[in-house]
Amino acid sequence: MSKDKELSQAAQSYADAYTSHYSERDYPAALRSYDQVIALHPSAPEAEYSRTQIRNIVRNVVPARELLAAQLELVLRYLKSNDDSPAAVSP
Repeated sequence: MSKDKELSQAAQSYADAYTSHYSERDYPAALRSYDQVIALHPSAPEAEYSRTQIRNIVRNVVPARELLAAQLELVLRYLKSNDDSPAAVSP
């Protein structure tokens, strides 16, 4: 597959996700579509745009306090699973 064709497919997939997001306000469909753009076209600019749009949806849907709590839980779980890593060592 040529790079131009991949980029046009990435652009079309991103446009579909964007439509779900902004025109239809179908956040679950938009999230799935953005995730698919990232999975199928990881090196395309649309993958980075999709990451940004996912972060935008998360910030708009999840209350800040809950988001911070979830991030804290995630990083603590990650550090616990990597106990031998330098990042897991307390200062």
